Amino acid sequence: MIHDLPIGRALRRFRRLNAIKQGHFAELLGVSQASVSRWESGTHEPDTVHRDKIVDLIAAQTGGDADAALKRLVETSTQAVHLVCDATHRLLAASPARAASWRSDTQGWIGTSLWRFATPEIVRAEAGLDAAGWFDRPFQTLDVRTGGNHSAEIPVRAGTMRWETIPLSDGRTGRLTTTLS
Repeated sequence: MIHDLPIGRALRRFRRLNAIKQGHFAELLGVSQASVSRWESGTHEPDTVHRDKIVDLIAAQTGGDADAALKRLVETSTQAVHLVCDATHRLLAASPARAASWRSDTQGWIGTSLWRFATPEIVRAEAGLDAAGWFDRPFQTLDVRTGGNHSAEIPVRAGTMRWETIPLSDGRTGRLTTTLS
């Protein structure tokens, strides 16, 4: 589960990218528009039931045939690259080079949020995406310098990574993350 991800920010990002009004999203969840507003502003957190519903509504998937080519390109890339849901940071696909850098079977991580492995630099870059216009238009690119996270499970090494948004067939957005150095 992604309980460590700022869900209000993820919800706002999803709504903006998909041009969904707070009132409509509130109807989908069976809550007031004011509740959605408070969650997005960070003044309140949704309860577990609503949090799980939000994640189910905003999480991208690559299981369909329409995304098969993209998934295959990522999974056969010689570069250290992985694809996550831009809203939830759930892993959607990873290259063999990424698996080797993680020293892990990436298939076991598919569908799991990688947010808990973010370095302080990644968290800061993520927090600045809205002000940088990341969600205002498709096909965004950002290079991020980061320190290491010292994780044995999913290590992030010090260096530069490139984030690129990519539209998925379900109308959601993926983020392709490539290690540059």
